[in-house]
Amino acid sequence: MFRPLMTVSLLCTSALFSISASADSLPTRKQLPLSVAMEAAMEAVAVCEKSGYHVAATVMDASGLVKAIAKGDLAPPHTLDSSRGKSYAAVSLGPNFSEPTTSAIVARVSNGPAFGPLQHLPGVFLVPGGVLIKSGDDVVGAIGVGGAPGGDKDEVCAEAAVAKIADRLK
Repeated sequence: MFRPLMTVSLLCTSALFSISASADSLPTRKQLPLSVAMEAAMEAVAVCEKSGYHVAATVMDASGLVKAIAKGDLAPPHTLDSSRGKSYAAVSLGPNFSEPTTSAIVARVSNGPAFGPLQHLPGVFLVPGGVLIKSGDDVVGAIGVGGAPGGDKDEVCAEAAVAKIADRLK
């Protein structure tokens, strides 16, 4: 009885040592610089304001933490929550569904069984207006815009912001 337990114990211990030995180095990850995140948020607000829309824009990093927020001078208070929820939906769900925008995610899941549970995830606002920010194939963040009369219009402003910073994401 003692010998089989000892053998199992030694196998588990050696497995743990081999895992920790191979995990000694830290992973590297591209990060969205604060200056670029701020520029994206400001650009989204500026593009929407040119169309007469009073919006807010929220940029998150790849881990879903807020990196920058810009609220237009006349944007109502709810636009902060709306833009944050769209950005969070994009960065949280976009990579899982291989979709670059929240409108694409909505189109993909709206008629399926996943839509109900996904729209009730805390912090997720599953409507158009969120766009992933990528460096090559790596997701480095997302931007969400809220306040235009329709998420499709919010998403145009978010996409314009990502296009403006694209040359610095390489």
